[in-house]
Amino acid sequence: MRLFPGVSLLVAFLTGVTVLAPASPAGARDRVGGHCARQERLRVPGAEHQRSACLNDLTTAGLAGTPYTDMADQAGLAARGTRNPSGVPGVQIDGYFPDDSRLNATHGWAHDAQFVIRLPDRWNGGLVVTGAPGTRRQYATDALISDQVLARGFAYAATDKGNTGPDFFTDGREPGDAVAEWNRRVTELTRAAKQAVRQRYGRTPARTYMTGISNGGYLTRWQLENRPELYDGGVDWEGVLWTSHGPNLLTGLPVTVARSLGRATDEDLIGAGFAPGSRFLWPYHEQVYWGLTQKVFRAEFDPSYDPACPGATAGGTVEQIFAPCASDASYDYAARPAAVHRAVAKVALTGRIGRPLITLHGDLDALLPIATDSDVYARMIDGRGRGGLHRYYTVRGGTHADGLYDTFPDRLRPILPCYRSAFDALTRWVERGTRPPADRTIEKPAHGDPVGSCSLED
Repeated sequence: MRLFPGVSLLVAFLTGVTVLAPASPAGARDRVGGHCARQERLRVPGAEHQRSACLNDLTTAGLAGTPYTDMADQAGLAARGTRNPSGVPGVQIDGYFPDDSRLNATHGWAHDAQFVIRLPDRWNGGLVVTGAPGTRRQYATDALISDQVLARGFAYAATDKGNTGPDFFTDGREPGDAVAEWNRRVTELTRAAKQAVRQRYGRTPARTYMTGISNGGYLTRWQLENRPELYDGGVDWEGVLWTSHGPNLLTGLPVTVARSLGRATDEDLIGAGFAPGSRFLWPYHEQVYWGLTQKVFRAEFDPSYDPACPGATAGGTVEQIFAPCASDASYDYAARPAAVHRAVAKVALTGRIGRPLITLHGDLDALLPIATDSDVYARMIDGRGRGGLHRYYTVRGGTHADGLYDTFPDRLRPILPCYRSAFDALTRWVERGTRPPADRTIEKPAHGDPVGSCSLED
């Protein structure tokens, strides 16, 4: 599985014109003009560079092997056997906004703040926006999200979040700036995509949805808390939780580094919130996720803790990139200076969502344990009096990346089918007033195809 350019393993690690047409975006699709009509008029507001293409199929089935997607950057996010729709003609716009960092080499541009906008010929009146999971790039969720929503008639927009790869923490002038940019880039793209939609179809979206997985789920939470006027709702798939006092990644991951160095036990991990049933996933996470994730996010928010590790880069070889910093085994976020907590506060969540939100999280997530992430976030939402806007589903047997299902099909289930059901439930909630099922645990199916279907009622 792949996250960073050249690295073959997955590390996990988001207006102003009056909306017309009250018709439901989830309903009938309208063909506005001919194939790729008005392509020559499309200008993404604020973009420094853009190029558009008229394509016969905007889905990965049609784009695989072309410059219009990157299948390698999607690796490991979906289970083998996942079935995606295809055959959606329309316009694709690739480009970038002004930025001074150069971590994203896609298209040979060596320029961050890259985006993709897809505008299907047959449009249902809606727009779906997302930000890349982990530190991946703008095409990372093409198979997970783009294919499905395009087939339903939505326009689609995704951003690389403004910095990518294992050295994302080198962006920004102050601690926390790189992650804070992620939120700004999603807001920027949402506003610009709405105007691109208006240019293509003659009206702005009737509905706009924010969604994402992992860091993209975090972006969804942040946008619905801080920019609710831009959206009608969102689906948060195992979003990362950042709070200035904890819990957050920097309170949960040091014990994993300590365990890898023989300074902590399995019981210590369980005490830190890791599900006992996820033990079989720990060897993989020890090799791929834990040390690197702690290292790069600690470098982002607390670079003075150990300036020598990782230093100016996370590493020049695969081994160096995935190697943990030994000093992180003793990292104590609570004892760090107030400046570190202020850096995290730049991106912290509050639970004060302003639009309907559905959260899904696997009970065997071994990177973002559900007990210290979405369980906490659900309580934060309730504590803000916003519980009526939230639905929360625990997916039994779900883990952080669906690709691991292929290795452990008897112990895991993919979350993607449940995510698709949740997105449908969100559109019915927003557009028809049909409330989704109450918070619940979605059990593993005793029969049927776990890769192809999931009901929120199960």
